[in-house]
Amino acid sequence: MQKRLFAAVKIEPDQNFISLYSYLKSIWKEHKINWVPLNNMHITFHFFGDTEEKIIPDISEQLKDAVHNIPVFEIGISNFGIFGSSYKPRVIWMGINQNENINVLSNNIAHNLSKIGYIPDRQNFVPHLTIGRIKYIDDKKLFQKQLDGVKDKFVQSFVADRLYLFESILSSEGPTYHIIETFCFNNMNDKRLLF
Repeated sequence: MQKRLFAAVKIEPDQNFISLYSYLKSIWKEHKINWVPLNNMHITFHFFGDTEEKIIPDISEQLKDAVHNIPVFEIGISNFGIFGSSYKPRVIWMGINQNENINVLSNNIAHNLSKIGYIPDRQNFVPHLTIGRIKYIDDKKLFQKQLDGVKDKFVQSFVADRLYLFESILSSEGPTYHIIETFCFNNMNDKRLLF
């Protein structure tokens, strides 16, 4: 039996985040964009894809060790952008401000998972929030102009205190995320919270 897994820090959107998100949805309602639901916002640190259940305990052990020395820390979200070209935009994202703890956590996860056969991606880790997946843009020039109008906006800051191992269950209505395990930062009582 396989599960589609990823490791991520979850975001709880505040009012400013929700306002900006709602504004973009309203001005781009004529385009075909699959918007990520507000309750699914997260920063992915590793996407495992389809994974044999028997490997999950090994993954959990490595993630537990990866967060062992990570303190609870603040993350700032600002800036908007796209992946893909201006001619063929694919993904709308919010940026994550530079943060040493994010870099250490990312490196720890990559190093630990390499011990059990997950080879690190050659590309540098670029922390971000995917907020929409683009299917079709009706007016690309107008879309880019509107994106430029918000691209430098501050969105939200929040305190990150745990990493989650999620299962992504796909359906025609979009993915549902189920928490497999929670790993608290700063060795908070050295506990893993099971759900």
